[in-house]
This record gives sequence, C-alpha cells and structure tokens, in this order.
Amino acid sequence: MSLFNAIVVGLKEIWAHKFRSLLTMLGIILGVSSLIAMSALVEGMERGSREALIAVGGVEKVRIEAQPVPVEQRNLRDFATGVTLSDVYALQRSAPEVLTVSPEMRLEPQPTLSANGKVYRTWNIAGVWPVQAQIMEHTIEHGRMFTAYDDELARSVCVIGTGVRDGLFGSPEETGQDINPVGQTMNIGGSPFTIIGMFQHYESEQDRKIREVRLAEEAQKRALGLTNRVSGPKRSRGWNGNRGGSFAFRMKNNTVYLPLNSAWIKLRSGQTNLPPEPRLSEMEIKIRDISKLDLALTEIRNIMMVRHRGIEDFTLRTQEDWAEQINTFIHNARLSGGLIAGISLLVGGIGIMNIMLASISERIREIGIRKAVGAGGLDIFTQIVVESTVIAFVGGLTGLVTSYGLIHLIVSFTPTDNAPIITIGSMAFAFGASLIIGVLAGLIPALKAARMNVIQSLRYD
Repeated sequence: MSLFNAIVVGLKEIWAHKFRSLLTMLGIILGVSSLIAMSALVEGMERGSREALIAVGGVEKVRIEAQPVPVEQRNLRDFATGVTLSDVYALQRSAPEVLTVSPEMRLEPQPTLSANGKVYRTWNIAGVWPVQAQIMEHTIEHGRMFTAYDDELARSVCVIGTGVRDGLFGSPEETGQDINPVGQTMNIGGSPFTIIGMFQHYESEQDRKIREVRLAEEAQKRALGLTNRVSGPKRSRGWNGNRGGSFAFRMKNNTVYLPLNSAWIKLRSGQTNLPPEPRLSEMEIKIRDISKLDLALTEIRNIMMVRHRGIEDFTLRTQEDWAEQINTFIHNARLSGGLIAGISLLVGGIGIMNIMLASISERIREIGIRKAVGAGGLDIFTQIVVESTVIAFVGGLTGLVTSYGLIHLIVSFTPTDNAPIITIGSMAFAFGASLIIGVLAGLIPALKAARMNVIQSLRYD
C-alpha cells in the first residue's frame, strides 16, 4: 500500500467512526490549543514588560540616589553632603563611559496642581535639565521642551504629560476633540507656570486597541443619535479608569517637568533648613554601552567616593533586576504552561494509542487477508503508523483553529494589560508536537499488527 492510500484509509477510518475519532482527537486538540494560547499570553506579557522597561530608560539607565550613611560611618554623618550639582559636573568631566547625566530635584511634599478651575495631584513633579526627556524616552507632541537657557534664567515654564492635561483641562474622550494646553498657565504649589510643551500619550498595545474600539463605538452611537453618558455624578474611577495600562506608562503620562533652577529658586529656596547648594533627589545617568555596565558603575562609584571623601551617602540603582525578573518570570511561565500543555498532548497520545489498539482488534481478519495476499510486516506497520499520524494531523489542525477561540475566552475572563500575540513559531511547534505524538502513539499498535500470525488472523472470527 502506498503512502497516499494509507492516508486515504486513515481518513476513511476517521469518517467511519466520527464520534469515536472526535473523542480520540480531543486530547490533541486541547493540547495544541492550550500550548498556543499559553505561548500567546506569555509573548504578550513579555512584550508589554519590555516595552515598559524601555519606556523608563531601559537597562542603560543608572540612578544615583542619596541615602543615609552606613552604620560604620555614622560618626561622619555631619559631613555627608548627599547628591549635589557638583557631583553631576564631576561625572560629566571624569566618567568616559557615561553618555548623559541629568540632575533631578523632586518636590517634596508634592505640591498641588491647579488650572482651569480644577485641582489635580500627581507624584512625579521634578526640576530637571532638558536632557531628562531624552533619558526617560519622552517625545514632545505639542510645543517644545524647555532649554538650558530657560533653566539658566529660572523661567516659570513647564512641560506636562497627558494625564496632567486630562486632569486639569479635560481629556479628548470627554470633549470629543484634541486639547492642546500649550500656552496655558498652571499653578504649582501656588506659583504660576506657563505650559510650553506636552509629551505624547503613552500606553500599552492592549490599551491602544481598547481605546480605539471604545472611540469607534462612541462614534457609532453619536451617528445613531444615541448618548453614552454614565448615570450619577461625575467621578474618578481610579487608575484603571485613566488611560494607560501599566505603572511605567501611567508614571510618564503624569509627569511634570520644570527647569531645575526654577524648582530650586521658586519652589524650594523659601523653605527653611536648606543648604546653600541645591540638594538633588537623584541623578539619572545613561551609559554609552550596556556591555560595559560594570565598568561604568565602577567609574561612577569611584568618582562619587572621591567627591564625598569616602562617605557612602549615596547608592547606585540599575534596572538589571527588572530585566532579570522579566526573564525569570517569562521562563517560569513558559515552563509551567508548556508542562501543562505537554501533559494534555500526552493524554491525547494515549487516547490515540488506545483507539488504534481497538481498531486493530476489529481488523484482525483484514490484516490476515492482506498478509495472505502478499503484504509484508513493514506494510502493515506503515499503515497503522500513518493512520495514527492522520488522526494527530487532523487533531492538530483543529487545535490551531480552536486556539484563537480559547485565547479570546481566556482574555474575556481574565483581561490583561498586554494583548496575546500568536506567533508562527508557537503554532509550528504545537503542530509538530502533535504529529510526533501521533507517530509515537502508533508505534506499539503498529508493531502488534505487524507481528500477527497469518493463520491465526484468518481463523479469527
């Protein structure tokens, strides 16, 4: 029997016993679809996590923060200076592996923002240098970033994110039109600042799709003359009600940057018990080459230790831990999900083996006749293996189709910030695994059929 005829016989066997074949293939279908769904969900989470990591500067970013002196240096506490502008200039001069440095002075406690008769509170208000926008991967959508000249003159200007714009001037979804706050005046802690720029809106891929669907639905309702108003007084629904899925994107959307000198002179200098030189909350540093991270960290630490006369009143923070956590989480998720899907495929293979053994028992006389007319053991072996592979092939194809429905079902019950991503690689792997399971499941029944005695088979009733 040729390979083509063996495939045709296998398809006929499936069609002749439809319900039995469906139950047999169910394990393969569930295994393939669950493997693809797991891979798609993990792929979506990985992409979203890495997008968030890149959005806050990536692994090339290093942060220097002030910290209390160690216990062993407590006798030098009075000489601790914290992080200052002099440290910034020293790193710019003496650290060749450092590409960019930006001082950051966070306003503590965070002042209240007010404009347009509204009040808004956010936690990310800071005086910075203009290069901070580059380090934090910000993009200006309207207006401009303030310049070094603005900082030198301590001008009362600022750049805001879309979350601040939505809280003070209204969001485009509420008004039905784009709102550009550039040129408007905003009070920061009671001091007026002119908004000269606004960053673009940052959101995850899943949030973007959800927003586009919502806007399309609202446009359709407006076209039909229907309203989409929520009953009851207007209220905030918390962070999940704001645009922006993950913390990194929400943080960037709720950013207010103003020139460093403006923050110091107009918002901090009037406070009591402050040193004459501006004390920074932290420094944001971007290194030139991630492969030389250890060398860059050594340079930075040595320069800081010399500047601080051996007092370790600062700490270096990188985002390596975040990247490693992403890798560890993705590895564990793939391992556990693959194990569950593999068990399902194994169960499907056992089902195929069971049904092939039952099929051989029903076809003992047929096998004896085929051997009597000249069929060899290899021919019988090949036919049984091909039939089991055909069952796995059909089950694998069905699993590829049902995987889309399974993914939508999972997302509808447990929505995530990141849309699942089905890849060709995961589909090929799952389908290939189903074929291998089909071949392996047919080996034992095929060997049993190939070794049958011709006389006993013909006498079987």
